[in-house]
Amino acid sequence: MTTAGWLHEVLVTAVHEELRARGIADAVEVGPLVEPRERAHGDLATPIALELARTVGVAPRVLAEALVARLEPRVAGRVERLEVAGPGFVNIHLSPAALLGDVQAMAADLAAALAVDVGHGARALVEFVSANPTGPLHIGNGWLSIYGDALARLLAHGGFEVSREYYVNDTGGQIRSLGASILAARRGEPIPEEGYRGDYVHELSGRYDGPDDVVAAGSWAVPEILAMIRATLEELNIHFDSWYSQAAIEGGGLVEEVVARLSALDATYEADGALWFAAERFGDTRDRVLRKANGDYTYLAGDIAYHYDKLVVRGFDLAIDVFGADHHGQVASLHAAMRALGIDDRRLEIRLGQMVSLLDNGAAVKFSKRAGTAIALSWLVKELGADATRLLALSSSIDRASQVDLVKARAESSENPVYYIQYAHARVAALRRQAAAMGLALDPAASLTALGHPRELELARVLLRLNRVLETAIVERAPHRVVAWLLEAASAFHGFYHDCPILVEPDPLVRGARFALADLTGQVLARTLALIGVRAVEEM
Repeated sequence: MTTAGWLHEVLVTAVHEELRARGIADAVEVGPLVEPRERAHGDLATPIALELARTVGVAPRVLAEALVARLEPRVAGRVERLEVAGPGFVNIHLSPAALLGDVQAMAADLAAALAVDVGHGARALVEFVSANPTGPLHIGNGWLSIYGDALARLLAHGGFEVSREYYVNDTGGQIRSLGASILAARRGEPIPEEGYRGDYVHELSGRYDGPDDVVAAGSWAVPEILAMIRATLEELNIHFDSWYSQAAIEGGGLVEEVVARLSALDATYEADGALWFAAERFGDTRDRVLRKANGDYTYLAGDIAYHYDKLVVRGFDLAIDVFGADHHGQVASLHAAMRALGIDDRRLEIRLGQMVSLLDNGAAVKFSKRAGTAIALSWLVKELGADATRLLALSSSIDRASQVDLVKARAESSENPVYYIQYAHARVAALRRQAAAMGLALDPAASLTALGHPRELELARVLLRLNRVLETAIVERAPHRVVAWLLEAASAFHGFYHDCPILVEPDPLVRGARFALADLTGQVLARTLALIGVRAVEEM
């Protein structure tokens, strides 16, 4: 059991003893220990005195002091000191022996130390990328694809049974526009105003030998463009379990079936010759058209059917959609539709990614997919490498607009977070090679009891935080928290490496302990990078 787990049990006992001493026999739930926002406030903390003060009838600080008095004799040796802070928090400063003991246990069974189970076997479908097959992926698509893939990997680590899906929008106006663009290029005519431009259009037009029909040309181009998209994603080590066709959904009768079901549930009405979904009754901002007056179904009708297929037909417990910010209007409509169909809409999560911009030598790079000036994701991958591109994409929350500075991304310095993280692992790999070359018989499982330098203890603290970081990242659907931890771990390791000589340390016990700590750090960095689809480098 970790020190945090043991301390929680001791705290539960102390709380119940204090309540009984005050004549309160009711059982209370004692929440897990939390991590203070500031390192100076300790390693762990509990707000239990604040939560129970009203029940007990005393000031929170008074109750906190009483709990500290009960805890102190029981935690001696594993806790350096307890302190009451602010309105009634109890801050816990762990002893070096406790920190190093936990790290030793971590090294003995790293898989167990990093294990997280919040999914409990639930089946989750993560749909991401799903870019229209009308051109190569641009960096905005790329950021969402990397986020979706990293999220799927983390969910799988966290106990979910995960499937990855790409929804192919292979019908509708955009496919006709693509076909018109290819035909215009083949005839040597200007591309239509609403068409697609770019070298790929002219390349496709040179290979298309079908009829002079926009639907035929567009339909022919879809698998060609999907092959380009698939190749780019494979460069980033992104793979899908299924590629689901919009045309198959629309042609299989499911749209009509789901719309009929909504009507049977009295969730639709007719007006102006169209069939409307009474979406406002189910939480949307306004009602939505499902079938136009001409008999055509709207995109929303198909989208509702697709999500019905996910959650009912295929029976996934959870469906997560990763969309661009331009899809924000679909969020309320889809949740309203799920509620109308009697589906718990908490089973549908929609993550919206914000804009990504590019800076090169301080100047913003402007791009447009239709104008043919989009920055191709494949170009960025070739420029920076797949692993660097993934780390950059995951270094900030998709909830916020992000900016990629190419000059900084290419820099081999601490200003470049990708370099800084990878350099930490490369240093560990170099240490292993140097130790072997020097003939040093160093044991990665050596005792850590000889450690005690502040840099060593800080690195230990950072390593021990990882399990909580992983759980938070999974629960919050926030892979960027893992990258933030990687940066923190890299910083702690570089500080340790600079201030604590390892292979040249004269004391063999200290040398062995420092090497073991460095080796563990390398293992943890490699495993954590792998969890977000990034390879750890051996050399820089």
